[in-house]
Amino acid sequence: MDLSVIIVNYNVRFFLEQCLKSVFRSGKGIRMEVIVVDNNSVDGSVEMIRDKFPEVKLIANDENAGFSKANNQGIRISAGKYVLLLNPDTVVEDDTLPKVVQFMDDHPDAGGLGVKMLDGNGRFLPESKRSLPTPAVAFCKIFGLSALFPKSKIFGKYHLGYLDNDKTHQVEILSGAFMLLRRKVLDETGYLDEDFFMYGEDIDLSWRIIKAGYKNYYYPETRIIHYKGESTKKSSVNYVMVFYKAMVIFARKHFSYKNLKLFSFLINFAVWFRAGLSILNRFAKKALLPVTDVVVIFIGFFFIKNYWEQQLFYSEGDYYPVEYLLYVVPSYVLIWLVSVYFNGGYDKPVKLFRVVRGIGVGTVIILVIYALLPISLRFSRALILLGGLWALISMLAVRTIAHILKHKDLNIGDEKSKRVLIVGEGEEARRIATLASQSGNCSFIGLIGNDQRSFDDGYVGKIDQIDEII
Repeated sequence: MDLSVIIVNYNVRFFLEQCLKSVFRSGKGIRMEVIVVDNNSVDGSVEMIRDKFPEVKLIANDENAGFSKANNQGIRISAGKYVLLLNPDTVVEDDTLPKVVQFMDDHPDAGGLGVKMLDGNGRFLPESKRSLPTPAVAFCKIFGLSALFPKSKIFGKYHLGYLDNDKTHQVEILSGAFMLLRRKVLDETGYLDEDFFMYGEDIDLSWRIIKAGYKNYYYPETRIIHYKGESTKKSSVNYVMVFYKAMVIFARKHFSYKNLKLFSFLINFAVWFRAGLSILNRFAKKALLPVTDVVVIFIGFFFIKNYWEQQLFYSEGDYYPVEYLLYVVPSYVLIWLVSVYFNGGYDKPVKLFRVVRGIGVGTVIILVIYALLPISLRFSRALILLGGLWALISMLAVRTIAHILKHKDLNIGDEKSKRVLIVGEGEEARRIATLASQSGNCSFIGLIGNDQRSFDDGYVGKIDQIDEII
């Protein structure tokens, strides 16, 4: 057996199908086996494999075992001279597998090999070649120096940006998305370290290969498409924490105590910095509409006040003291906004009548407070009514404009479709599923039963998979 291709799958059924098609097309001329380890997917991946690719050796886990453990399951039953660890969200070229096998045959010093990777838009993925993430390299990556100076041999070391993307090079770190390994080397170094649940295991194994006296190669004579991030969403704080925790595990294994402390500091700083940015971003999104309301209402109130005192009533100059704009008007605006908030005016989806109700209630509250104040602090009941009218008009206008511009969080009256999952069996379950589908505001996901049924019957899994499905 020349090659064993091992693919770990988790809920990317349609990507996996395209990946398998490309693998079998590319491997026609070589002796090859394909092993898929499924980590308890609930999207029909297992059924698809059994139906469309009966030649695949399938391991269907009843839990998410993690990337490293699942790959090791596949390696243990594989028989190939070379082992290819391949992500399911990839597509290989027709000549990829013969070319990489031939390269390994021609280079007995090669312990591992990676290829040129492109994203779904055809752009080069810089993680196709990487160096060891030492504290200095990690510092440049975390603080953006590698992005600012990608071609620098000092600052751009993380992705080896100074090396030609179209030439073969020796590199330190291979990508787990496409990682071709010599079985003889795997037997010497050991398999993937299962302390890494996800991320970091490719760095660890790549470095162990080099420490064992072999070389890792970046080989761009063939390419793959990697739809990066389809099986793992990489924008969340959770992803950052999982990734950087993996880096700390690696540092504990391979760095000295001094370097470990420095590396851990950088990693922890990066986690908190990214988390802080995420929190600020969420706050900014939530605060955008109230802040806009405050600014628009206050500016409008300023012009209303000036017009009222200078043109209609007191033409000889300023009648209202400076404190009126500094303290009284902001108090009015605050009461209106709080009233709108408690009347649901900032809830999603936007309901304009809630804004009207909120401004009305707020204006009544202001007038009641006004009536209880001493005469010296009663500036103008008319300005309260005019200001309330302006607050109503401006808030309705801001939301209407946002709706016209199709701002995703400010659509007026658009109810979000509720996602419905039904646990049950028999005619009653199907009757309720039909009602949910016909209700108009439900997105019916499927049925869950006591045992696995055909996906064609609307069942998406068993009851013990409900956590995974949710």
